[in-house]
Amino acid sequence: MLPEPGLNVGIAAFLFAQFLSIVDHLRVRPHGLELEVRGEPRNRSPDLTIIREEHIQQLLRRNTIRLSMAPPVLVIEVVSPGELQRDRDYVAERAQYLDRGVPEYWIVDPGPQTVTVLELRESQYAEVGVFRESDRIISPSFPEFVLMAQQILVAGQ
Repeated sequence: MLPEPGLNVGIAAFLFAQFLSIVDHLRVRPHGLELEVRGEPRNRSPDLTIIREEHIQQLLRRNTIRLSMAPPVLVIEVVSPGELQRDRDYVAERAQYLDRGVPEYWIVDPGPQTVTVLELRESQYAEVGVFRESDRIISPSFPEFVLMAQQILVAGQ
């Protein structure tokens, strides 16, 4: 797998810092955590993941959330340039995270300048919103999260 674009790394780092003020640092996991999923590939490495309290001990030896473990609370993907990457984040990963039961999934897309927040409801992802510019991000899992879409989207520049 190719290295992430600097823009994506900057956005993920910014979100990491923002979540540190809300969630214990051990629960905020940057790129490098593996999330075991069904299908191909069998593991995903989200740009940012908020894990459950119970995961902290489970991940001490290996930074992998296995299928036998509860899903993380939130997965965030930053879309890389290119049609293949867009399909991966919007279609393939979305389906795998849904199958895995991830309660909340964000797709941060620097191309069209959007942050899409999805919430698991009745075995489907429901769109909480597609946020742009000065729209305040609404997170069902983290209502105390207070940022506008543009603050996230310019963070990698």
